[in-house]
Amino acid sequence: MKTQFFFLILSTVLFTNTIFAQNNQENDSIDAKTPQEWNFSKYRFGGYGEILFQQMDYGPDRYKDPAGAPSDKRSYISIPRAVFSFEYKFRPDIVFSTELEIEYGGTGSAMELEYEEGGEYEMEMEKGGEIELEQFHITKRFSNAFNIRAGHMIVPVGITNAHHEPIFFFGTTRPEGESTILPCTWHETGISVLGYLHGFRYELMLVNGLDPNGFSSANWIQGGRQSIFETSVMTDPAVAGRVEYSGIKSLRLSASGYFGNTAKNASKPQKMTGIKAPVSIISTDAQYLTKNLAVRANFLYGNLGASKRVSQINKNVSKNTGFPRTPVAKNAMTYSIEAGYNVLSFFKTNEKLMPFFRYEYYNSAEKVEEGMAEMPINKRDIYTVGLNYYLMPNMVIKADYSMRKLDRGNYNDENTFGLALVYTGWFFKK
Repeated sequence: MKTQFFFLILSTVLFTNTIFAQNNQENDSIDAKTPQEWNFSKYRFGGYGEILFQQMDYGPDRYKDPAGAPSDKRSYISIPRAVFSFEYKFRPDIVFSTELEIEYGGTGSAMELEYEEGGEYEMEMEKGGEIELEQFHITKRFSNAFNIRAGHMIVPVGITNAHHEPIFFFGTTRPEGESTILPCTWHETGISVLGYLHGFRYELMLVNGLDPNGFSSANWIQGGRQSIFETSVMTDPAVAGRVEYSGIKSLRLSASGYFGNTAKNASKPQKMTGIKAPVSIISTDAQYLTKNLAVRANFLYGNLGASKRVSQINKNVSKNTGFPRTPVAKNAMTYSIEAGYNVLSFFKTNEKLMPFFRYEYYNSAEKVEEGMAEMPINKRDIYTVGLNYYLMPNMVIKADYSMRKLDRGNYNDENTFGLALVYTGWFFKK
């Protein structure tokens, strides 16, 4: 019954979105001659979305039992995100862009069960889903090579944040490593310079920093994005940047980074007196995309200064903030590779069917400071196989099976089967 219900929803949404998307097969082409972000005359409206079904063979609490998550068959269906984008040119050199993201059905009242390390858990009444302003900025264009942008924008650190739309990765969910240890999609407020020059695209930004009270064992700095309060502290801003090179046909090579002291941005900065708690991140990634072959790889390494002191302070943060209050590691790391090939290339059809394989490693506690306990349960190897069926370049039906090993098999394995329908594109433009 669950499966029939899922496919009924898939069919309905597929029909609806085909109407909107059938004439909008614009893609993030590596070899595009015109920057896609400015390729319209006056305005355009679009977005992306996902419907997701998952079946797990493990329980939701991996921390309570010393062996890891217990055996448990459970299934979920959700709409992880529906994103609506609008861009408008006040004049050819001034562009307004905004993006509204609705996660898990928007806001409402829901009971949330949150498991913490050590087997503790909290049950609290929270909003069921979120509505977030993911982007809201104005760009002043001077040339393709130099432009200034101000407002709320994506921090393009790592391959997933830079290319987060669901047709730009194979799995039914975003790559787990980057989306676990970093905010994803990561968006902050500030100013940036960006442009395109001789096969390069670059962006350098100054944005509000992270709140160290949100750092945790399982998610490293992910919870540090300042989203639980109405305003964001910018006492100690951060810098971030990304450079992409696509001068070689079908190949894109990228490097990105982030640095920012976090202590003065804490919700209780007086408790952070005498420390800086700097976060530094380096990342590289590569993509090789042809008509029928896609290969992607990434590497990311992060460092948190004064992690032991931050962990001690966070342990005493009020429960009312909703912060995790668990130890945070000095270093986190992730790397992955995925590859897929269109097996329908041997037939006369415009559709694509791409079997793929992905290997991913990540550890939100790669190294801890001396005197802190190791956290081996946060070391994960994930092996994923699946299929992507492209009804058109910007609409995909996905299926995959993931096998997650914790600490190289020292805890119970966690296996997940997933189905998803995803789309992205501009519905209309002028």
